Amino acid sequence: MKTRFLVTASMVVSLAVPAYAQLRDGRENPLTAARDLYASARYDEALAVLNGLPTDNTVADRKSVEQYRSLCLLALGRGTEAESAIAAVVTADPLFMPGEAEASPRVRSAFSEVRQRLLPQIAATRYAAAKTAFDRKDYKSAETQFKDLIALLDDPQMSGKQGDMRTLAQGFLDLASAAAAPPPEPKKADPPPVPAAVQATTTRLDKVWSSDDPGVVGPVALRQDIPRVPINVSQQARERGLLELIIDEQGRVTSMTIRMSVHPLYDPLLLSSARDWRYKPATMNGVPVKFRKIIQITVDKR
Repeated sequence: MKTRFLVTASMVVSLAVPAYAQLRDGRENPLTAARDLYASARYDEALAVLNGLPTDNTVADRKSVEQYRSLCLLALGRGTEAESAIAAVVTADPLFMPGEAEASPRVRSAFSEVRQRLLPQIAATRYAAAKTAFDRKDYKSAETQFKDLIALLDDPQMSGKQGDMRTLAQGFLDLASAAAAPPPEPKKADPPPVPAAVQATTTRLDKVWSSDDPGVVGPVALRQDIPRVPINVSQQARERGLLELIIDEQGRVTSMTIRMSVHPLYDPLLLSSARDWRYKPATMNGVPVKFRKIIQITVDKR
């Protein structure tokens, strides 16, 4: 009787751990084992393999683990647990959505519902992280994070939500990209010849001129589109602000400085927009010169 009990127990144990035996007998990647078990409709065994994996794997591996965990749980009718697994996938990679060839309509629908609920919160968290990187002058990291954030905000399931956040993100992205860009290489071409009529004043033309200097004709705006203040900050914005520009001899804006802030969330948008402004350059005795221009920004709160 005792011998018969031991034989029966041995059979139960051997049937209970086929997945682990297969892993130890030659499969190097447990995720491959789980995928194969899932494909064979052995959902309980696939789930056991996934649950036995270490928690210190990479983000990509965690996403794959939670993806197959959610598939197994849905196949087993454990919807609440599956939703938690899907949420882990979406949090790790908000842009991930299984394709038609990867998952059934039921699974895709479950993913869609979870993404619809979580994406706005994930976007807000990522905006805060990108802004923190920008504030500590880690412009390269901020540039990457704002690019990823804009891709997330443009996801069809966002349905155009968070429009103000996208505007701010684009403004900070432009500033971070400009700050992270390497300085331009010095030009090797010879400078253009200085007209004979102004050779005597060449050294004076290197300075930055202003409206206070006699004989200087100020720049004329060709493109100066001042962005509107976002609705969500208009009531807290000041009625006026001051922006100082340095405009070079080609009419390009080479420097922008906020002299009087309108609002901390609006100022970066103003600076980003000013980068693209163009002018007919200021002149001294008919020769283009650099010019310091002060622009008053008036906020329309109507």
